[in-house]
Amino acid sequence: MTEVYVGLDYHQKTVQVCVMDPGGVELANRSCPNEWGSIVSYAERFGRVRRAAIESCCGAADLAEELVTKAGWSVEMAHPGYLRRMKQSPDKSDYSDAKMTADLTRVGYLPKVWLAPQPIRELRRLIRHRQSIADQRRNAKLRIRSLLREQRLRCSARAWTRPWLQWLEHEAPLSEQGRWVIERLLEELSWLQQRIAEAEKHLTVVTADDVVVAKLLEQPGVGPVTAWTIRAEIGRFDRFVTGKQLSRFCSLSPRNASSGERLADAGLIRAGSARLRAVLIEAAHRLTLRDPRWRAFSLKLRESGKPGSVVAAAVANRWIRGLFYEMRKMA
Repeated sequence: MTEVYVGLDYHQKTVQVCVMDPGGVELANRSCPNEWGSIVSYAERFGRVRRAAIESCCGAADLAEELVTKAGWSVEMAHPGYLRRMKQSPDKSDYSDAKMTADLTRVGYLPKVWLAPQPIRELRRLIRHRQSIADQRRNAKLRIRSLLREQRLRCSARAWTRPWLQWLEHEAPLSEQGRWVIERLLEELSWLQQRIAEAEKHLTVVTADDVVVAKLLEQPGVGPVTAWTIRAEIGRFDRFVTGKQLSRFCSLSPRNASSGERLADAGLIRAGSARLRAVLIEAAHRLTLRDPRWRAFSLKLRESGKPGSVVAAAVANRWIRGLFYEMRKMA
């Protein structure tokens, strides 16, 4: 039986399916219902599926897992950003996207991303739910601070401490409408704090038996939120070959911007989860305060003229690369 390669362009209701033979001849390219059985039935008319690929997007991982577990296909997830850069045309259509995906997986040039197992995807949903509530809390705090600036009010106590909140609730000389707004914002803030506490309690229960999370919590500077985020976004440390590769995934490696005789860095590379990079840099700040080794390293960089943001990124880079060799034997 002829072997074929399949490219899938995912949408909520339909999936564009392109089938290609080993020589690159397009055998079929049409839209199918977003249901694994329909996709398999259509593609396998033309031969045995050697390999399939689907662009990573919302919902695509669940479909890919169904094709792996129920149809026995070998399915690769494609990096959407790199796919866009590899297109030879500014035009976009489901037909051309599916065709390019099929062709790239056929020749082995597909820019791949990891297909995370369902427990990791579920943990990611919980982490991102908690983060969305935390973002709402931050926005509420910003609105409170903005209103105080508008009314030119200041307190000698540090913001968000108990004395500062007591001043805000009972003593701040707000205008009549300003007081009304502040009361509602404080109510919203209290409710959001409860929601975050509920999410964190649930995350604690869900990860209670996770040995990787337990190991991460043993690391200096790592709290529950950092451990949950690392576990959810990285998943398995053994899917990386080196610590440097993991650091690049975490967006902590400097981006090279050299040309000719000019050698330069252009900040950190942009790849992976922005939230993962944020929690790792936050952990780096804690390490420089608590761990003598990292404190000495950060002081050395500061004495050489490096700004604080560069120092924190360098500490995070070195730390995650060292953590890789400690964690890679764990699932």
